[in-house]
Amino acid sequence: GAAVSMKLRDGPSACPSLWRSLPCPPAELRLDLVLSSGQTFRWWESSPGAWTGVLGERVWTLRQEQDRLWYTVYGEEQDGRPDGAETDQILRDYFQLDVGLPALYRAWGAADPLFRKVANDFPGVRVLRQDPVECLLSFICTSNNHISRITAMIERLCQAFGRHLCCLDARPIHAFPSLSALAGADTEARLRALGFGYRAKFVSGTARAIVEGLGAEGLRRLRTVPYAEARRELCALPGVGTKVADCVCLMALDKAEAVPVDTHVWRIAQQRYGAVLGGRSLTPRAHQEIGDFFRGLWGPRAGWAQAVLFCADLRKGQELAGSRDQARRSRGRDDRGRCP
Repeated sequence: GAAVSMKLRDGPSACPSLWRSLPCPPAELRLDLVLSSGQTFRWWESSPGAWTGVLGERVWTLRQEQDRLWYTVYGEEQDGRPDGAETDQILRDYFQLDVGLPALYRAWGAADPLFRKVANDFPGVRVLRQDPVECLLSFICTSNNHISRITAMIERLCQAFGRHLCCLDARPIHAFPSLSALAGADTEARLRALGFGYRAKFVSGTARAIVEGLGAEGLRRLRTVPYAEARRELCALPGVGTKVADCVCLMALDKAEAVPVDTHVWRIAQQRYGAVLGGRSLTPRAHQEIGDFFRGLWGPRAGWAQAVLFCADLRKGQELAGSRDQARRSRGRDDRGRCP
């Protein structure tokens, strides 16, 4: 990557002058789609087109200009900075940039006319390769929840239990907590006080179960075992069902064939694909059948194809909600109390 001195317009006040870049056309990656679509909860748009977040216990700002991905890494002490080759590699690994996306889009589109219809409007949606501990504990918080609320919960979790990394524009930024920080006897009570509800027991219980069992390294080693085995191990942890296990398999454990299935994906399979699957409720068997259906349709990276459709559905839902709000505002005060 090229190193260059460049001041980010409207960027954080603590903005360092050193920026580097990687070649990365929009067809390979769209930051705005990937970082806001519920795969990860630690990035925010810090200024128009610039995304700031925590990755590998460091704070980064990313920005796309034409065919390049620009980035800078903040550090409190200059000598603690990683070198450029190392930071380039961290980003390549996180965004899995060695996987060529346009060829996959073409293959999925050839196999599936519905995919082809959506794909043109949503290029560059790829699956992140996340830290397994962070991914697992984050997705335990996603049950019966929505993205903005999950993001706020994860932020509170990091502030309460994570190491302080730096301040940007007077905003303190913390690392994701270590397992040992979350395995304490009082963790569940503290998480309940932070508004985690019933999830508090599962977050603290899973952290403790991993510390006492697999360990962080053992969890990472699930990257090398077959998909079914990794999923079985994860489902043995407190609060981890098939869907959360599939999310972690796909987004942290290199199982590109994992297709996370919720009621929404199940409905898509039935309504749009006419697939008679899963009986009347979303049992583990139904999960398996729906996953197998999409693996048969899209091939060995079925989880990646599903991420594109999920992102498209999410965006359309947000646009619909936005236009509903707009319509409600333009109708004036009378209808304010009415349900959407």
